[in-house]
Amino acid sequence: MLAKLNAIAAALAGLAALASAQTYQRLGTCPELGCLLPPDQADFLPGQLFDLRVEVHAPVNGSEAAHDGKPDQKFKVTIVKDAKDGKDNKPGKPKKIHDFFGIKEPKLETWSFSWYEDLFAEDEDKPSVVNVASRVYRGLALYEPGTYTVTLQYYDNETTTAKWTVRDLSPKRKAKNVIFFIGDGMTTNMITAARLLGHKSINGKYQSVMKLDEFPVLGHQMTHSIDSYITDSANSASALYTGHKSTVDAMGVYADSSEDPFDDPKIETIVEIFKRVHGGAWGAVSTAMISDATPTALTGHSRRRGQYGALVDQSLNGVTNYTWTNHGGPDVYFGGGAEQFLPGEDSYEGRNYYEEFAKRGYAISLNRTSLLEMDPSEKSLGIFCQGTMPVWLDRNVYTDNLEGLENDPAGGDADALDLPGLRDMATKAVDILHNRSKKEERSHDDKGFFLMVEAASVDKQMHALDYDRALGDLLELDDSVRATIQKLEELDILDETLVVVSADHGHGFDVYGSADTKYLAAQDDDRQRRRAIGTYEQSGNSQYHSKPPSSGGSSVHYGTGANFPTNWEPRYAIAAGVGAMPDHREDYRVRKSPRKPAVEIGDEYYANPEDGEGPAILVNGTLPTDASTGVHSLTDVPVYAWGPCQELFGGTYSNIDIFYKMSECLGLAVTDEDKRGGRD
Repeated sequence: MLAKLNAIAAALAGLAALASAQTYQRLGTCPELGCLLPPDQADFLPGQLFDLRVEVHAPVNGSEAAHDGKPDQKFKVTIVKDAKDGKDNKPGKPKKIHDFFGIKEPKLETWSFSWYEDLFAEDEDKPSVVNVASRVYRGLALYEPGTYTVTLQYYDNETTTAKWTVRDLSPKRKAKNVIFFIGDGMTTNMITAARLLGHKSINGKYQSVMKLDEFPVLGHQMTHSIDSYITDSANSASALYTGHKSTVDAMGVYADSSEDPFDDPKIETIVEIFKRVHGGAWGAVSTAMISDATPTALTGHSRRRGQYGALVDQSLNGVTNYTWTNHGGPDVYFGGGAEQFLPGEDSYEGRNYYEEFAKRGYAISLNRTSLLEMDPSEKSLGIFCQGTMPVWLDRNVYTDNLEGLENDPAGGDADALDLPGLRDMATKAVDILHNRSKKEERSHDDKGFFLMVEAASVDKQMHALDYDRALGDLLELDDSVRATIQKLEELDILDETLVVVSADHGHGFDVYGSADTKYLAAQDDDRQRRRAIGTYEQSGNSQYHSKPPSSGGSSVHYGTGANFPTNWEPRYAIAAGVGAMPDHREDYRVRKSPRKPAVEIGDEYYANPEDGEGPAILVNGTLPTDASTGVHSLTDVPVYAWGPCQELFGGTYSNIDIFYKMSECLGLAVTDEDKRGGRD
């Protein structure tokens, strides 16, 4: 009877914690004291490699305290394939995990961790301590489509159940290549605003359109994380690349409660599967540090996206602490982030990763000139600056901002001035991958390539409320898509290449009118300055293609060509903003140097008095006062598709579905273990 009462008390405590655990969670995906990772609702590609982590929790204190803080070390885990829908056959008998997969029972692990149950507990510095018993089953795969039930039994009569689905996808390959463009943080509203800036309209009709507007299929994806409805770039990229949702900051893993950020249960990524199944070439291009979340999630397996150096090592050498798929290293890798390549405290184990890549046969470029001259038959590494690459607006219009950055990719105090744009990097990457996918020494037929191209600063500049720079980089993305499709036509491979353009998440951005910047600057108080905002009929027409007075009547002022504004400084600018932001000043003018909307005073952030060039409206923030920038939002984001399998991408679906759609198009499903392909 006492045991039964204890079980009831533990269950009630769990329900109470589940109701209150919102700001913080003991472990996302694990509301009960028994945890299965992958959890309930997980989907798999047939033959996809994964690990299974099992944890049993025993809270020592707090509202969940139970079992005297002693986790059940004799827990049992079973798996069974369910009966097929519409069939009379019954499910088989559950088997222990190690028996089902034909592996040895792994050793028992134990540890402790602590967490705050809510903000009150954090304010009072009263963490709850949890003791854990765990096992991890590594290198598993399910080949037969259908539903599987995994059951964890612990504390005598408690159970945690997970339903897993192995999707029934055709193994027939329909596309030889996939190019996946990611406008980081890009939303439909931003695309609409970029079109307004970059393309002239007459009487409400655009005289030219974005390349994205010409894509034949448009869909939308939902971006939720596994345990929160606002996502970050790491786990959202991971969902796109693995078909599995994860936790903020995590990539290629389900986040567990252990201390080690590299022992969490892994999920095989699309690059790893593509290499294993087809032996094809792959690459990544980004305007961020190449160690940032979106590029490294292609091969990264960690709970902490900030492990930049180790993630660069994984991109070259793969997972080395456990047996895992060998992706062979990228055939092309272009971006910023020299800090992780120069020997020192920011590189993995202090090593020189220029040398590490060179030892593996990579040609190395540190500027645009050498990039354009690279031999397309060679594996290629291009690192063009320290940190994030300067944005389009500074590389093409306000070029003085490139001086004094001391961001030379070779180290030292020099400035990186010979910088490629996204268009340069993307088209060169296609050249290299096309050539390398045809090399005779590769042993597979129809190898093809997979390329990810990221416009990173759409997101980074939206965080800084620097809307002009964000939209400039979005227009650069569109220009790069246009050039890439032209390159595919020149190589005669457009018909065999699926091109997908999407985002990983969004920001709550929109345009709500125009702003008369001259009138606003002439007013003495905030309320009068707000009269400068023109809404509805007073918003007028876009002035971003009007002739600036300094242009002498020419139609293009900056020499940046078609599809970009001819005037970045119109008197009547867009009135735009985001829903989540710190205190800041707003005058709606383009910032001639990168924006810093808020400054720290004490432990809080206030509007930066030096933001802008004159009078501005003071805008109260909507975020906690320790926030210096904007944050991501809930919005669905668009998905554009062109090429083989384009019809799969219409409609509204989860972010994980993009992985399965691309995988089906590439024929990555493996339903026969004997045809799985190699791994280390």
